[in-house]
Amino acid sequence: MKNLTNSALTRRSVLKRITVGAAVVGWSTTSGSWAVAGADTTGVARLPRLDGTLETAPEVLSRFSADFGHLVDAVPGAVLRPGSVGDIVEMVRYARCNGLTIAMNGQSGSSADDLESHSNYGQAAVPGGISIDAKSLSTIHRIDRDSAWVDAGVTWAQLMDAAMAEGKMPPSHTDYQHLSIGGTISVGGIGGQVQKYGVQADTVSEIEIVTGRGYVVRASARENADLFFTALAGGGQVGIITKARVDLVPAPGRVTTFSLFYDDLGTYLADQQRILRDGRFDFQVGALARNATDTGWRYQIDAGAYQYGGNPPDRAALLAGLRDDRASATVADLPFRDWVFRMDPLEVVLKENGFWHQPHPWLSLVLPASTVAEFTRQLAAELTPADVGMGFALLYPFDTSKVNRPMFRTPDEPVGYLFDLLRLPPPGDQGIAGMLEQNRRLYDLAVSLGGMRYLIGAIPDMNQREWRRHFGADWWRLVAAKHRYDPDHVLTPGQGFFDRRRNWRR
Repeated sequence: MKNLTNSALTRRSVLKRITVGAAVVGWSTTSGSWAVAGADTTGVARLPRLDGTLETAPEVLSRFSADFGHLVDAVPGAVLRPGSVGDIVEMVRYARCNGLTIAMNGQSGSSADDLESHSNYGQAAVPGGISIDAKSLSTIHRIDRDSAWVDAGVTWAQLMDAAMAEGKMPPSHTDYQHLSIGGTISVGGIGGQVQKYGVQADTVSEIEIVTGRGYVVRASARENADLFFTALAGGGQVGIITKARVDLVPAPGRVTTFSLFYDDLGTYLADQQRILRDGRFDFQVGALARNATDTGWRYQIDAGAYQYGGNPPDRAALLAGLRDDRASATVADLPFRDWVFRMDPLEVVLKENGFWHQPHPWLSLVLPASTVAEFTRQLAAELTPADVGMGFALLYPFDTSKVNRPMFRTPDEPVGYLFDLLRLPPPGDQGIAGMLEQNRRLYDLAVSLGGMRYLIGAIPDMNQREWRRHFGADWWRLVAAKHRYDPDHVLTPGQGFFDRRRNWRR
């Protein structure tokens, strides 16, 4: 058992925060704006005492006005740098009393300069409201034998390194590790271990959460279960997650990875589902890739087998019965940490070449196995390399019974497929509007084939009727929890579940 912290503020940064935050006096109901020291305080609702700060400097608001998608212009009215969970409680209550909105912003990234939420269409935005800087709460409180108790602002990268020092790891992780734990479990968090462990929200057994009424609550499958099951993958609608208990499992020493290529879609899908059924790999994803002549798409399986105790896997056994183009296959053996952080070198390249801060109109869908072939055929007929840029078009199966968080929607079939169009267009690209239109067409196609969306993507013009259809029978579970825990709708308006599209989307 360990007590760990992953963030430390320098004396200079502490003083800077105190100076900036001290200028804000409160919200003026007269002017509909934040009042500062020395201004007329008539009609001003005084701020509660805070351990951290509330900031309204233009440069601060600007940094919290965009997310990783860079498709939304939504400037908050203030940014809360909480010094404690109590600050979040106080500001949620303050927002509720003064007709304001409030949301946590994951502020993900591999460096202190990366200050964007990794949603893609304003899901964490609070135009004119209060944005909470998750990086201010980034302590790993305990690492026990089979779980870790962490702040919501801790990234998976930070937890991975701390857990690996103890020979452990989180069982389910996304390809990119520098995402906040609170942010990903609020939408689900999916990666190549979903076929064994479910989404990241499935690996969380307990949360601490501040409800929209301004109360701190512990929730689990046994305690406050309605709150637990609507907070995880529920898009921040019932509370602000401040801490989570994340499962841990033994970490391997190395990983043997396999990249297998297919020219025939049916063969690719059959091998993907064969691998899924027999569970021969610890990690399983897939993608569309350009063929050797760059005239069309072929299909790629990327799979990994963990190595424990220095014993390499039987490569022949792992590949037995698969019908890939074996001459094109590649196999590599890597230290586990190098493999887990395999996206970091690409991130450096993307930043150096101007891709990282461009608009990212991503599309994330969940498709039934029964119709995935039809969807993929129609997709491949219209998808071009320019639609993807430096990004990826992922397509891989998972066992839907492994996903046990009802707000993460899956088809009513034993096998679902994640489709991720992770676009990384080049700097100066003028085709963003067309990409968003394509996202909408592909989403409508997916719905007609029994599919649904994953919450992080950019799909224009979603309305409440479509959200009701998306959540299905669990829509009323969400409505009931919203009424109970956030009756004034102060939390996370950017998801748009209960309101029509806002005019700050462009």
